[in-house]
Amino acid sequence: MNSIVDQLTSNVKSDASRPVVTKWTQNQHRQDRMMRWVFVGSAALVSAIIFSIIIFVGMQGIKTFQGVSPLEFFFSTDWTPGQNKFGAFPFLYSTLLMTLVAVVISVPLALSGALFMAKIAPKWMREIMRPATDLFVGIPSVVYGLIGMTVIVPALGKITGGIGYGILPAAIILAIMILPTILSISEDAIRSLPGRLEEASLALGATRWQTMWRVLLPAARPGILTAIILGMGRAIGETMAVFMVIGNSPQMPKSLLDSTTVLTTAIVKDMGNTNYGSTWNNALYLMALLLLVISLSLILIIRIVAKRSELK
Repeated sequence: MNSIVDQLTSNVKSDASRPVVTKWTQNQHRQDRMMRWVFVGSAALVSAIIFSIIIFVGMQGIKTFQGVSPLEFFFSTDWTPGQNKFGAFPFLYSTLLMTLVAVVISVPLALSGALFMAKIAPKWMREIMRPATDLFVGIPSVVYGLIGMTVIVPALGKITGGIGYGILPAAIILAIMILPTILSISEDAIRSLPGRLEEASLALGATRWQTMWRVLLPAARPGILTAIILGMGRAIGETMAVFMVIGNSPQMPKSLLDSTTVLTTAIVKDMGNTNYGSTWNNALYLMALLLLVISLSLILIIRIVAKRSELK
């Protein structure tokens, strides 16, 4: 009998305390729902802004084909707006060539630095070099352009006997600018590898250099590819530093030291001279659309590389 009374008393006490717990739980659920809607709203706003920019630039750029044929725009080398000729092939070609040369210069240096910082440098040196490397990312691009215009261009001019402007000085500047990005991400990819890979390679008789070259670098390939693609994205979109050293002549370059123009510098150089809605203005928007498409393509490549690395 007493046990039944005690059980009923405990049930009453638990029922009396239940509303307090329920009210607290309801408040927590309400706060969670509010934060979820805040995050969803923020993501929707960012997505709407991005898609609005793409749609606006795309609609303005496509209007170019009302006065210029796609074949002329993409494959002609004659850019003479005064004669209604808008051949953007030299700009696209120079952009891709400049980016390729910059990557070829930067990647060996970045990978060497990443291996040194991850596997060779002592801890005290790495703690100094890593912040110093990250510091290069924060330097304004106009500073790089000023150094290139006052140091690299005159030096190349003396060596080659020309004016010094062209794709090569722009690629050298871009290589310096993207080097910290490639180096930092590559170092993180190498340092994140499990230690058993290096231990197993050394145990099998491989030297330290053979281990780094034939084991660590292939194992860190997804992270390194991501670093290279991110560096390419920055190189393609860079404007001011390139504008100061490339020469800005709307012509097809015959060598790396010929003055030429890339997509970004062509937009900056001509935008202030055009009327909104004109064929010239629309052609510049179409070049901006090309830059967006290239950037989005690089992002998709990064996603594909990341998914493949996860599957492995």
